[in-house]
Amino acid sequence: MNDLLIKNGLLYLKGKWVKTNLSVLGEKIVYIGDELVPSHEVIDAEGLLVLPGLIDPHVHFELNCGRVTSCDDFYTGSICAAYGGVTTIVDFLDPTRNAEELEKSYYERIALAKKSLVDYHMHACIREPNGDLEEYVKTVVKLGMRTIKLFTTYSDTHRRTYDEDIKKLLTLSKKYNIMITAHIENDELIDLRDEYTYKDLPVSRPSLSETSEALKLAKLVRETGGNFYMVHCSSGETLKALKEQFSDILGKNFFVESCPHYFVFNNSVLEEENGKLFTFAPPLRSERERQLLTAYYKDVNAIGTDHCAFMKKEKDYPTLKGFPLGVGGIEHSFSVLYKRFGDEIIDKMSKNTAILQDFPTKGELRVGGDADISLFRQVPDFMEKENHGTCDYSIYDGILGSGEFIDVLVRGKYVLKNRKIVNHVGKEIICGEK
Repeated sequence: MNDLLIKNGLLYLKGKWVKTNLSVLGEKIVYIGDELVPSHEVIDAEGLLVLPGLIDPHVHFELNCGRVTSCDDFYTGSICAAYGGVTTIVDFLDPTRNAEELEKSYYERIALAKKSLVDYHMHACIREPNGDLEEYVKTVVKLGMRTIKLFTTYSDTHRRTYDEDIKKLLTLSKKYNIMITAHIENDELIDLRDEYTYKDLPVSRPSLSETSEALKLAKLVRETGGNFYMVHCSSGETLKALKEQFSDILGKNFFVESCPHYFVFNNSVLEEENGKLFTFAPPLRSERERQLLTAYYKDVNAIGTDHCAFMKKEKDYPTLKGFPLGVGGIEHSFSVLYKRFGDEIIDKMSKNTAILQDFPTKGELRVGGDADISLFRQVPDFMEKENHGTCDYSIYDGILGSGEFIDVLVRGKYVLKNRKIVNHVGKEIICGEK
Protein backbone atom coordinates (compact mmCIF):
# COMPACT_ATOMS: atom_id res chain seq x y z
CA MET A 1 0.00 0.00 0.00
CA ASN A 2 1.48 3.30 -1.09
CA ASP A 3 0.96 6.61 0.71
CA LEU A 4 -0.62 8.70 -2.02
CA LEU A 5 -2.14 8.35 -5.49
CA ILE A 6 -2.68 11.36 -7.74
CA LYS A 7 -5.09 10.26 -10.47
CA ASN A 8 -6.56 11.77 -13.63
CA GLY A 9 -4.18 14.71 -13.71
CA LEU A 10 -2.29 16.13 -16.66
CA LEU A 11 1.32 15.31 -15.72
CA TYR A 12 4.23 17.27 -17.16
CA LEU A 13 6.59 14.49 -18.23
CA LYS A 14 9.72 15.20 -20.27
CA GLY A 15 8.25 18.29 -21.88
CA LYS A 16 4.83 16.82 -22.69
CA TRP A 17 1.44 16.63 -21.00
CA VAL A 18 0.27 13.10 -20.27
CA LYS A 19 -3.03 12.23 -18.60
CA THR A 20 -2.01 9.49 -16.20
CA ASN A 21 -1.55 8.63 -12.54
CA LEU A 22 1.30 9.02 -10.08
CA SER A 23 1.92 7.28 -6.78
CA VAL A 24 4.10 8.24 -3.81
CA LEU A 25 5.67 6.12 -1.10
CA GLY A 26 7.62 7.92 1.60
CA GLU A 27 9.59 10.78 0.05
CA LYS A 28 9.76 9.34 -3.47
CA ILE A 29 7.66 8.93 -6.59
CA VAL A 30 7.38 5.17 -7.02
CA TYR A 31 4.94 4.80 -9.92
CA ILE A 32 3.76 6.71 -12.99
CA GLY A 33 1.26 4.96 -15.25
CA ASP A 34 -2.34 4.05 -15.96
CA GLU A 35 -2.93 1.75 -12.98
CA LEU A 36 -4.78 2.95 -9.90
CA VAL A 37 -2.16 1.81 -7.42
CA PRO A 38 -3.64 1.06 -3.96
CA SER A 39 -2.78 4.02 -1.72
CA HIS A 40 -3.85 5.38 1.65
CA GLU A 41 -4.84 8.73 0.13
CA VAL A 42 -6.15 9.62 -3.32
CA ILE A 43 -6.14 13.04 -4.98
CA ASP A 44 -8.41 13.34 -7.99
CA ALA A 45 -6.49 15.85 -10.11
CA GLU A 46 -9.05 15.99 -12.92
CA GLY A 47 -8.65 19.35 -14.66
CA LEU A 48 -5.40 20.19 -12.87
CA LEU A 49 -1.85 20.50 -14.16
CA VAL A 50 0.52 18.25 -12.20
CA LEU A 51 3.95 19.88 -12.22
CA PRO A 52 7.32 19.06 -10.71
CA GLY A 53 7.93 21.18 -7.64
CA LEU A 54 9.43 24.46 -8.82
CA ILE A 55 12.93 25.52 -7.78
CA ASP A 56 13.77 29.17 -7.16
CA PRO A 57 17.55 29.60 -7.46
CA HIS A 58 17.59 33.21 -6.28
CA VAL A 59 15.94 34.44 -3.07
CA HIS A 60 17.00 36.73 -0.25
CA PHE A 61 15.12 35.86 2.95
CA GLU A 62 15.89 37.91 6.08
CA LEU A 63 18.71 39.68 4.28
CA ASN A 64 20.45 42.20 6.52
CA CYS A 65 21.02 45.36 4.48
CA GLY A 66 22.35 47.45 7.36
CA ARG A 67 19.59 50.01 7.83
CA VAL A 68 16.83 47.45 7.18
CA THR A 69 16.38 43.70 6.81
CA SER A 70 14.21 42.12 4.12
CA CYS A 71 10.84 41.47 5.72
CA ASP A 72 10.27 37.82 4.75
CA ASP A 73 12.28 35.44 6.91
CA PHE A 74 12.77 31.78 6.01
CA TYR A 75 9.40 30.88 7.52
CA THR A 76 7.21 33.55 5.90
CA GLY A 77 9.26 33.45 2.71
CA SER A 78 8.71 29.72 2.44
CA ILE A 79 4.97 30.28 2.86
CA CYS A 80 5.12 32.56 -0.19
CA ALA A 81 7.14 29.87 -1.97
CA ALA A 82 4.51 27.20 -1.27
CA TYR A 83 1.71 29.37 -2.67
CA GLY A 84 3.88 29.80 -5.75
CA GLY A 85 4.39 26.06 -6.27
CA VAL A 86 8.05 26.35 -5.22
CA THR A 87 9.33 23.36 -3.24
CA THR A 88 13.04 24.27 -3.12
CA ILE A 89 14.68 27.68 -2.65
CA VAL A 90 18.31 28.71 -2.94
CA ASP A 91 19.37 31.63 -0.76
CA PHE A 92 22.80 33.18 -0.21
CA LEU A 93 25.39 33.14 2.53
CA ASP A 94 26.58 36.53 3.72
CA PRO A 95 29.55 37.69 1.60
CA THR A 96 32.91 36.48 2.93
CA ARG A 97 36.57 37.11 2.12
CA ASN A 98 38.19 33.77 2.95
CA ALA A 99 37.53 30.13 3.82
CA GLU A 100 37.38 30.73 7.57
CA GLU A 101 34.74 33.44 7.23
CA LEU A 102 32.87 31.27 4.74
CA GLU A 103 32.47 28.36 7.12
CA LYS A 104 31.21 30.63 9.91
CA SER A 105 28.75 32.30 7.53
CA TYR A 106 27.48 28.92 6.35
CA TYR A 107 26.53 27.64 9.79
CA GLU A 108 24.94 30.94 10.80
CA ARG A 109 22.77 31.09 7.69
CA ILE A 110 21.78 27.42 7.78
CA ALA A 111 20.61 27.92 11.37
CA LEU A 112 18.22 30.64 10.16
CA ALA A 113 16.99 28.48 7.28
CA LYS A 114 15.88 25.63 9.52
CA LYS A 115 12.46 27.25 9.94
CA SER A 116 11.76 26.97 6.19
CA LEU A 117 8.71 24.91 5.24
CA VAL A 118 10.24 24.01 1.86
CA ASP A 119 13.64 22.52 1.04
CA TYR A 120 16.58 24.91 0.91
CA HIS A 121 20.16 25.31 -0.25
CA MET A 122 22.72 28.11 -0.17
CA HIS A 123 25.03 29.82 -2.61
CA ALA A 124 28.41 30.78 -1.20
CA CYS A 125 29.07 34.49 -1.64
CA ILE A 126 32.49 36.11 -1.91
CA ARG A 127 33.67 39.70 -1.52
CA GLU A 128 37.08 41.37 -1.73
CA PRO A 129 38.87 38.01 -1.25
CA ASN A 130 41.96 38.15 0.95
CA GLY A 131 42.67 34.43 1.38
CA ASP A 132 43.69 31.46 -0.77
CA LEU A 133 41.00 31.11 -3.45
CA GLU A 134 41.55 27.39 -3.97
CA GLU A 135 41.05 26.82 -0.26
CA TYR A 136 37.84 28.85 -0.51
CA VAL A 137 36.58 26.65 -3.36
CA LYS A 138 37.51 23.46 -1.50
CA THR A 139 35.54 24.69 1.52
CA VAL A 140 32.50 25.40 -0.66
CA VAL A 141 32.59 21.83 -1.97
CA LYS A 142 33.17 20.39 1.51
CA LEU A 143 30.05 22.18 2.77
CA GLY A 144 27.90 20.59 0.04
CA MET A 145 27.59 23.62 -2.26
CA ARG A 146 28.75 24.13 -5.83
CA THR A 147 28.07 27.81 -6.51
CA ILE A 148 29.97 30.94 -5.55
CA LYS A 149 28.32 34.30 -6.12
CA LEU A 150 30.39 37.42 -6.67
CA PHE A 151 29.63 41.06 -7.42
CA THR A 152 31.35 43.10 -10.10
CA THR A 153 30.01 46.25 -8.45
CA TYR A 154 29.17 47.59 -4.95
CA SER A 155 32.75 48.71 -4.33
CA ASP A 156 31.19 51.41 -2.12
CA THR A 157 30.06 48.69 0.31
CA HIS A 158 33.16 46.50 -0.12
CA ARG A 159 31.37 43.70 -1.93
CA ARG A 160 33.14 43.87 -5.28
CA THR A 161 35.44 41.15 -6.64
CA TYR A 162 37.93 42.33 -9.25
CA ASP A 163 38.84 40.81 -12.62
CA GLU A 164 42.08 39.12 -11.55
CA ASP A 165 40.30 37.13 -8.86
CA ILE A 166 37.31 36.46 -11.12
CA LYS A 167 39.65 34.88 -13.67
CA LYS A 168 41.21 32.70 -10.94
CA LEU A 169 37.78 31.62 -9.72
CA LEU A 170 36.68 30.74 -13.25
CA THR A 171 39.78 28.59 -13.69
CA LEU A 172 39.08 26.86 -10.38
CA SER A 173 35.43 26.34 -11.37
CA LYS A 174 36.57 24.12 -14.22
CA LYS A 175 38.99 22.18 -11.99
CA TYR A 176 36.44 21.53 -9.22
CA ASN A 177 33.27 21.44 -11.37
CA ILE A 178 31.58 24.31 -9.56
CA MET A 179 29.67 27.31 -10.90
CA ILE A 180 30.66 30.96 -10.53
CA THR A 181 27.58 33.17 -10.44
CA ALA A 182 27.65 36.94 -10.65
CA HIS A 183 25.72 40.12 -10.17
CA ILE A 184 26.94 41.85 -13.32
CA GLU A 185 27.26 45.63 -13.54
CA ASN A 186 30.26 47.71 -14.56
CA ASP A 187 31.18 49.49 -11.34
CA GLU A 188 32.86 52.35 -13.21
CA LEU A 189 29.56 53.18 -14.95
CA ILE A 190 27.50 53.27 -11.74
CA ASP A 191 26.74 56.85 -10.65
CA LEU A 192 25.79 57.28 -6.99
CA ARG A 193 25.22 61.01 -6.67
CA ASP A 194 23.97 62.20 -3.30
CA GLU A 195 20.99 64.00 -4.84
CA TYR A 196 19.66 60.98 -6.75
CA THR A 197 16.29 59.51 -5.75
CA TYR A 198 14.73 56.20 -6.74
CA LYS A 199 13.46 57.80 -9.97
CA ASP A 200 17.09 58.16 -11.06
CA LEU A 201 17.76 54.41 -10.91
CA PRO A 202 17.89 53.96 -14.72
CA VAL A 203 20.49 56.75 -14.92
CA SER A 204 22.42 55.65 -11.85
CA ARG A 205 22.62 52.04 -13.04
CA PRO A 206 22.35 52.23 -16.86
CA SER A 207 21.83 49.30 -19.19
CA LEU A 208 25.31 49.77 -20.62
CA SER A 209 26.77 48.91 -17.21
CA GLU A 210 25.19 45.45 -17.43
CA THR A 211 25.82 44.81 -21.12
CA SER A 212 29.47 45.89 -21.17
CA GLU A 213 30.31 43.90 -18.05
CA ALA A 214 28.49 40.79 -19.29
CA LEU A 215 30.49 40.84 -22.53
CA LYS A 216 33.75 41.29 -20.64
CA LEU A 217 32.98 38.36 -18.37
CA ALA A 218 31.86 36.19 -21.27
CA LYS A 219 35.29 36.75 -22.80
CA LEU A 220 36.91 35.57 -19.54
CA VAL A 221 34.67 32.50 -19.52
CA ARG A 222 35.68 31.67 -23.07
CA GLU A 223 39.37 32.11 -22.22
CA THR A 224 39.31 30.00 -19.05
CA GLY A 225 36.69 27.41 -19.98
CA GLY A 226 35.11 28.07 -16.60
CA ASN A 227 31.49 27.54 -15.55
CA PHE A 228 29.51 30.76 -15.22
CA TYR A 229 25.95 31.83 -14.41
CA MET A 230 24.70 35.39 -14.79
CA VAL A 231 22.00 36.29 -12.28
CA HIS A 232 19.04 38.61 -12.99
CA CYS A 233 19.70 39.63 -16.60
CA SER A 234 17.61 42.80 -16.92
CA SER A 235 18.04 44.02 -20.49
CA GLY A 236 17.29 42.48 -23.85
CA GLU A 237 20.28 44.40 -25.19
CA THR A 238 22.53 42.31 -22.93
CA LEU A 239 21.03 39.01 -24.03
CA LYS A 240 21.08 40.01 -27.70
CA ALA A 241 24.77 40.99 -27.51
CA LEU A 242 25.67 37.74 -25.73
CA LYS A 243 23.79 35.73 -28.35
CA GLU A 244 25.50 37.53 -31.22
CA GLN A 245 29.05 37.49 -29.83
CA PHE A 246 29.22 34.42 -27.59
CA SER A 247 26.81 31.85 -29.01
CA ASP A 248 29.61 29.24 -28.74
CA ILE A 249 29.44 29.30 -24.92
CA LEU A 250 25.89 30.55 -24.24
CA GLY A 251 23.89 27.73 -22.68
CA LYS A 252 27.00 25.52 -22.56
CA ASN A 253 29.21 27.02 -19.85
CA PHE A 254 27.78 30.56 -19.74
CA PHE A 255 24.23 30.43 -18.38
CA VAL A 256 21.69 33.22 -18.02
CA GLU A 257 19.05 33.74 -15.36
CA SER A 258 16.38 36.43 -15.57
CA CYS A 259 13.53 37.48 -13.29
CA PRO A 260 9.77 37.80 -13.86
CA HIS A 261 9.67 41.55 -13.22
CA TYR A 262 11.96 42.29 -16.18
CA PHE A 263 9.49 40.59 -18.55
CA VAL A 264 6.39 42.26 -17.08
CA PHE A 265 7.32 45.88 -16.34
CA ASN A 266 9.38 48.69 -17.85
CA ASN A 267 11.00 51.68 -16.16
CA SER A 268 8.06 53.99 -16.85
CA VAL A 269 6.45 52.66 -13.65
CA LEU A 270 9.11 54.55 -11.65
CA GLU A 271 7.32 57.76 -12.65
CA GLU A 272 3.97 56.58 -11.33
CA GLU A 273 2.56 57.43 -7.91
CA ASN A 274 3.76 54.15 -6.36
CA GLY A 275 6.96 54.03 -8.42
CA LYS A 276 9.15 53.68 -5.34
CA LEU A 277 7.77 50.16 -4.87
CA PHE A 278 9.29 48.97 -8.19
CA THR A 279 12.87 49.45 -7.09
CA PHE A 280 15.65 46.86 -7.30
CA ALA A 281 19.07 46.39 -8.87
CA PRO A 282 19.62 46.06 -11.74
CA PRO A 283 16.63 48.35 -12.31
CA LEU A 284 13.80 48.07 -14.78
CA ARG A 285 14.72 48.92 -18.37
CA SER A 286 12.99 50.66 -21.28
CA GLU A 287 9.98 49.14 -23.04
CA ARG A 288 12.15 48.42 -26.06
CA GLU A 289 14.61 46.45 -23.89
CA ARG A 290 11.74 44.60 -22.20
CA GLN A 291 10.38 43.55 -25.56
CA LEU A 292 13.86 42.53 -26.71
CA LEU A 293 14.34 40.42 -23.57
CA THR A 294 11.05 38.70 -24.35
CA ALA A 295 12.16 38.12 -27.96
CA TYR A 296 15.33 36.38 -26.74
CA TYR A 297 13.50 34.47 -24.03
CA LYS A 298 14.58 31.06 -25.30
CA ASP A 299 18.19 31.96 -24.46
CA VAL A 300 17.32 32.40 -20.78
CA ASN A 301 18.27 29.18 -19.02
CA ALA A 302 16.62 29.70 -15.65
CA ILE A 303 14.17 31.94 -13.82
CA GLY A 304 14.97 33.26 -10.35
CA THR A 305 12.64 35.65 -8.57
CA ASP A 306 15.30 37.61 -6.63
CA HIS A 307 12.65 37.70 -3.90
CA CYS A 308 13.83 40.38 -1.46
CA ALA A 309 10.79 42.06 0.02
CA PHE A 310 10.62 45.32 1.98
CA MET A 311 7.66 47.08 3.55
CA LYS A 312 6.11 50.20 2.02
CA LYS A 313 7.36 52.41 4.84
CA GLU A 314 10.92 51.17 4.26
CA LYS A 315 10.66 52.31 0.63
CA ASP A 316 9.69 55.78 1.81
CA TYR A 317 13.25 57.05 1.74
CA PRO A 318 14.41 60.39 0.30
CA THR A 319 17.62 59.43 -1.52
CA LEU A 320 18.86 56.54 -3.62
CA LYS A 321 21.79 56.10 -1.27
CA GLY A 322 20.42 54.00 1.58
CA PHE A 323 17.28 53.07 -0.39
CA PRO A 324 16.29 49.39 0.09
CA LEU A 325 16.44 47.82 -3.36
CA GLY A 326 14.40 44.65 -3.75
CA VAL A 327 10.87 43.29 -4.18
CA GLY A 328 8.93 40.14 -3.46
CA GLY A 329 7.34 37.93 -6.07
CA ILE A 330 7.99 34.23 -5.51
CA GLU A 331 4.32 33.34 -5.07
CA HIS A 332 3.17 35.06 -8.27
CA SER A 333 6.00 34.26 -10.67
CA PHE A 334 4.81 31.01 -12.22
CA SER A 335 1.26 32.20 -12.75
CA VAL A 336 2.39 35.46 -14.36
CA LEU A 337 5.05 33.89 -16.58
CA TYR A 338 2.95 30.86 -17.58
CA LYS A 339 0.35 33.34 -18.86
CA ARG A 340 3.02 34.91 -21.08
CA PHE A 341 5.17 31.97 -22.15
CA GLY A 342 3.14 28.81 -21.60
CA ASP A 343 4.84 25.44 -21.23
CA GLU A 344 8.29 26.83 -22.09
CA ILE A 345 8.48 28.40 -18.62
CA ILE A 346 8.25 25.07 -16.77
CA ASP A 347 11.74 23.65 -17.38
CA LYS A 348 13.27 27.08 -16.73
CA MET A 349 11.70 26.96 -13.27
CA SER A 350 12.40 23.31 -12.48
CA LYS A 351 14.51 20.89 -14.52
CA ASN A 352 17.09 23.40 -15.76
CA THR A 353 17.75 24.74 -12.29
CA ALA A 354 18.01 21.24 -10.83
CA ILE A 355 20.71 20.44 -13.39
CA LEU A 356 22.59 23.72 -12.93
CA GLN A 357 22.48 23.44 -9.12
CA ASP A 358 23.26 19.70 -9.13
CA PHE A 359 20.06 18.55 -7.40
CA PRO A 360 19.75 15.06 -8.99
CA THR A 361 16.53 14.08 -7.18
CA LYS A 362 14.61 17.26 -8.05
CA GLY A 363 13.21 19.16 -11.03
CA GLU A 364 11.22 16.42 -12.79
CA LEU A 365 8.35 14.03 -12.18
CA ARG A 366 10.05 10.63 -12.44
CA VAL A 367 10.11 7.32 -10.63
CA GLY A 368 12.83 7.43 -8.00
CA GLY A 369 12.83 11.22 -7.81
CA ASP A 370 11.71 13.28 -4.84
CA ALA A 371 7.94 13.58 -4.56
CA ASP A 372 8.05 17.36 -5.01
CA ILE A 373 4.72 17.90 -6.74
CA SER A 374 2.68 21.05 -7.42
CA LEU A 375 -0.94 20.90 -8.60
CA PHE A 376 -2.01 23.98 -10.54
CA ARG A 377 -5.52 25.09 -11.43
CA GLN A 378 -5.83 27.29 -14.52
CA VAL A 379 -8.36 30.10 -14.11
CA PRO A 380 -9.57 32.23 -17.05
CA ASP A 381 -8.94 35.97 -16.59
CA PHE A 382 -7.15 35.31 -13.32
CA MET A 383 -5.91 38.46 -11.58
CA GLU A 384 -2.99 38.31 -9.15
CA LYS A 385 -4.10 39.67 -5.79
CA GLU A 386 -3.21 37.67 -2.70
CA ASN A 387 0.08 38.05 -0.89
CA HIS A 388 0.79 35.50 1.82
CA GLY A 389 4.11 36.73 3.18
CA THR A 390 5.02 39.58 5.50
CA CYS A 391 5.22 42.31 2.87
CA ASP A 392 2.30 44.75 2.74
CA TYR A 393 2.23 45.05 -1.05
CA SER A 394 2.93 43.16 -4.26
CA ILE A 395 4.07 44.67 -7.55
CA TYR A 396 1.97 41.97 -9.27
CA ASP A 397 -1.31 43.11 -7.71
CA GLY A 398 -3.87 43.35 -10.53
CA ILE A 399 -1.57 41.74 -13.13
CA LEU A 400 -3.12 39.08 -15.35
CA GLY A 401 -1.99 35.58 -14.38
CA SER A 402 -2.97 32.06 -15.32
CA GLY A 403 -4.24 30.51 -12.09
CA GLU A 404 -3.22 29.20 -8.68
CA PHE A 405 -1.60 26.23 -6.97
CA ILE A 406 -4.06 24.08 -5.02
CA ASP A 407 -1.85 21.40 -3.45
CA VAL A 408 1.93 21.39 -3.08
CA LEU A 409 3.97 18.50 -1.70
CA VAL A 410 7.62 18.51 -0.63
CA ARG A 411 9.13 15.01 -0.58
CA GLY A 412 5.67 13.47 -0.34
CA LYS A 413 4.31 15.69 2.45
CA TYR A 414 1.88 18.56 2.06
CA VAL A 415 3.11 22.09 2.50
CA LEU A 416 -0.03 23.46 0.82
CA LYS A 417 -3.33 21.56 0.89
CA ASN A 418 -6.53 22.97 -0.56
CA ARG A 419 -4.85 26.40 -0.60
CA LYS A 420 -4.02 26.21 3.12
CA ILE A 421 -0.52 26.03 4.57
CA VAL A 422 0.43 22.80 6.33
CA ASN A 423 3.36 22.92 8.72
CA HIS A 424 6.24 21.00 7.19
CA VAL A 425 9.93 20.79 7.97
CA GLY A 426 12.13 21.73 5.04
CA LYS A 427 15.44 19.99 4.51
CA GLU A 428 18.85 21.25 3.47
CA ILE A 429 19.71 20.01 0.00
CA ILE A 430 23.32 18.93 -0.59
CA CYS A 431 24.63 19.16 -4.14
CA GLY A 432 24.94 15.78 -5.85
CA GLU A 433 23.10 13.94 -3.06
CA LYS A 434 20.76 11.20 -4.29
